[in-house]
Amino acid sequence: MTELARLKFYATQPHPCSYLPEEQATTLFLDPSQPMDADVYAELSEMGFRRSGDHLYRPHCQHCMACVPARIPVAQFKANRQQRRILKRNLDVQVRAVRPAFNEEYYGLYVRYIEQRHADGDMYPPSREQFSTFLVRDLPFSRFYEFRQNGRLLAIAVTDVLPNGLSAVYTFYDPSEERRSLGRFAILWQVAETARLGLHALYLGYWIKNCRKMSYKTQYRPIELFVNQRWVTLT
Repeated sequence: MTELARLKFYATQPHPCSYLPEEQATTLFLDPSQPMDADVYAELSEMGFRRSGDHLYRPHCQHCMACVPARIPVAQFKANRQQRRILKRNLDVQVRAVRPAFNEEYYGLYVRYIEQRHADGDMYPPSREQFSTFLVRDLPFSRFYEFRQNGRLLAIAVTDVLPNGLSAVYTFYDPSEERRSLGRFAILWQVAETARLGLHALYLGYWIKNCRKMSYKTQYRPIELFVNQRWVTLT
């Protein structure tokens, strides 16, 4: 029996979907009493699982398969012309890895981002408890990557460093810096960091074809989608 075969999972009751309002969602969670182990997490990421706070989960909807896990195999990635322009516009940005923590600088940036970019979502209104529960977890593999320009905080990429790659948990950034395209730049930087660490892929979470907010993920090519229990490459 493999280690994964011994794990327990629990499914939620159907609830309104955050991405497709007409659908009901069901979520499969790893038993929360299971210690958060990087090797188990990495194996589950190969099966489409993600982390939110202290939980590993994946969609388990009975009638909908719209949420498709996506990852970028970094050794094959080639930046397109627009992405190269984004990299050039952010040459003055410095990135530093720190352990996840709560402070007013981070939280203030998060509040501005949620209020200006996601006031129509289920994370609005932001709160200190929500921020801490969702993102500030004391896990050995979790990092806050600070993006700064002359000391000013522009963005935070919350990222898990796993044996098989980096998992992009969440990114929030200064909404006034539109010209920098900070969300896209954070992905491009994480692609480069994944390659620098000699890891296979940057895991981007779920792509939903009919969700406008998810459309940016397939702009990174090649990209792999987890379909019918295997990773399929889109070039």
